[in-house]
Order: sequence, then C-alpha cells, then structure tokens
Amino acid sequence: MTARTVGFIGLGIMGVPMATRLVRAGFDVVVWARSAAPMAELVSIGARSARDAAGVFAEAETVVLMLRDEAAVDDVLRRGSAPFTEMVAGRTVVQMGTFTPAFSSSLAREVGEAGGRYVEAPVSGSRGPAIEGTLVGMLAGDPDAVAHAEPVVAAMCAQTFRCGEVPSALAMKLAVNTFLITMVTGLAETFHFATRAGADLDLLREILAAGPMASVVSRGKAEKLTADDLSAQAAISDVLKNARLAEDAAHDVGADHPLITASRKLYEEAEAAGRGGLDMIGVIAALAARAEPLDEENPTAVTI
Repeated sequence: MTARTVGFIGLGIMGVPMATRLVRAGFDVVVWARSAAPMAELVSIGARSARDAAGVFAEAETVVLMLRDEAAVDDVLRRGSAPFTEMVAGRTVVQMGTFTPAFSSSLAREVGEAGGRYVEAPVSGSRGPAIEGTLVGMLAGDPDAVAHAEPVVAAMCAQTFRCGEVPSALAMKLAVNTFLITMVTGLAETFHFATRAGADLDLLREILAAGPMASVVSRGKAEKLTADDLSAQAAISDVLKNARLAEDAAHDVGADHPLITASRKLYEEAEAAGRGGLDMIGVIAALAARAEPLDEENPTAVTI
C-alpha cells in the first residue's frame, strides 16, 4: 500500500469514467463493485479488483466512494459494526456522492471516531465531463485531509475548490444543482414551446448557441433534443434524487424554492411515465403530457 494506491468503490454511470481517469493519471487503482462487468472494464486498462469493499480498504490508504445513495454507503461501509472501524481506521475516505449535508456530517464524525479521515468531494458534471476529466470538484473537511485527497480528486476534474469544513462542499453542490436542474428544465420548456409554435428547432438551437446564455450544458442538451438522442448523461431518476435533495436542503435552511419544486414535480412525472433511465432533457415529455391537445385544423396553433 502506497500513497499512489487509491481505492474506488461504486462503478456506475459516473464511477467507471472517474476511475478510468485515475488509472490514466498513473494511480494504482483498486476497484470493487457488486457487478463484475465494470470491474472487468477497469482491470482491462490496468486497475486491480478486490473481492469486496474490505479488500479495497486493505489495499489502499485513500478510498473514493461514488455510490448511488446513502443506504449504499452505509451498507458498503457496514456502519454501526466492528468491521466499519477496522476498514476506515488509518484511511482517508473521500465521499464523492451527492447526499444530505446531515448524512455527510454524521459519517465524518463516525469516521473520525474510528481513527480515519473524511473528505466530502461532490462533483459538478455528468458522464460526458467525467469521461473528459472536466468535472468540477468541491472539497470539504479537515485542511490536512483535504490537501491529502485533493490530488486524487484533481485527477478527475478540470478544477477543484476548497469549501471549508464538512458539510460545506455538499451545500455548495446542492446550490450548483439548483441552478443546473432549473436551467435544463427551462431549456426543455423552451423547446416544448417552440415545438408547439411550429418553430424550426435546429434554428433555435443555433440561435441559443450563438447568444449570451449559451453554455456547454445548454449546447449539449439542445443538441441531444434536436438529434432525438435521450441516452443518459444525467438520468432523470438521478436528477430527481438531486432535485429532492436540493429542495429539502433549501427547506431546512428556510430558503424559498419555487423553481426547484416545480422542476422536481416534472421529473417525478417523467419517472412515473417510465422515463427514469433517459437523459434529464427528456423531461420535455412531462411538459408535453401536461399540454392541451393541439388544434387538429391548425396543429401549430397555441391557445393563450
């Protein structure tokens, strides 16, 4: 076990490309997931696989967690049991998932009590930026632990930012997610309106891309809409989870949250319609489902 050995647990839509970046950056990466296929993919490019999560902690001083939800983290770490203490003692746990600030704070406390170090390091970006290494990382924790973990996080990101103590990085991530989710929902509404109004959607995409509101996200999502490509970069089900987290966090601190609430309802409707695995821009279908039927004699007419 050396400082260049990094464990990575959680090989989903984001985890595989993130772990790939670590391998390509020269780290000795030890991976584990419940599914064999993503582990085999990482092993094929130079990673090593462990038999279980405990095996990852046995091999690596720094262990990255990129798991779907809080229950998965608790299960993998076996919180509340003796094996939890044995695994995390003397280790730096880098928790990169997006969860509630309260969960992160309690996990940080327990890791510290067990003799380990804890860094929360959520990232802004979806599968595309994860593949390209252009995620934006937000780190929080003890300054020495953050300094230790930062080179690992930086290998997966274009930029990293130190946000202070736990759970300040997650609070920052939820603020960023509020902007992202409401922005993409607004873009879906834009294309929904344009469709109903009979506008040229390719021309709309070009105009938006040329204007001052353009961004990597808006260009990418508009391109997916006009290409009828709803393959997931950020899946509707995952975005719904993040919308709920942002809404709950806003409520907890007494912030008004009308836009994230409206967005969350649309993502719920999209998931209920069986679209949870599609890209988040597929929320346009929930808008279409709410719309009044078109006038058959004038199919592009809009009733105000």
